[in-house]
Amino acid sequence: MAGIIIPIVCYAVIISVLGAAGWSVWRQRKVKQPGWPPYPLINATEEEMDRRRAEVRDRLSHKALGAERMRRVWEKLQQAGIGEGLIHEFHRDFCGHGLIRTETGVTLCDIQDGFHPGPAIATWASEEEFVAFFSRQSDFTLSGWDPAEPVFYTQDTWYRQNQRLTQAIFDAFLRSRNG
Repeated sequence: MAGIIIPIVCYAVIISVLGAAGWSVWRQRKVKQPGWPPYPLINATEEEMDRRRAEVRDRLSHKALGAERMRRVWEKLQQAGIGEGLIHEFHRDFCGHGLIRTETGVTLCDIQDGFHPGPAIATWASEEEFVAFFSRQSDFTLSGWDPAEPVFYTQDTWYRQNQRLTQAIFDAFLRSRNG
């Protein structure tokens, strides 16, 4: 008797599970899927975009990165292979600023497609030069907003604060295993 009841119960359980799964899929087809993109699009005026940029700018830290942090960044960059270094974005097209180890020191450059360094924006041949330059920088100066910092400054609203180096990125680089 148990030889007949157990398989029937098992089949009933299997059929009910498959039925529930099928019903769930069928119901989801009837529910209207959200349009793309899943957030409201805005048609902001140029004035509104300027206001938003200024709001973000005003939240940037003006605290200097400091010599100790930047000395550790230099040391970690020296452990990287030639042509490698601090690349914090890995995707298609423009990936922001990166610091790449070269045979003669370290180069600040734009990164393309997650690993292709562009032309040098600035270079440092020694730890002293690198630390002296970067220790006085802040998230604000690195973002490109400060005209007193010509290495980073830009009037291009697309390029300004677009995937730039920050204190948080330097700290994450120092915590990471690879350089």
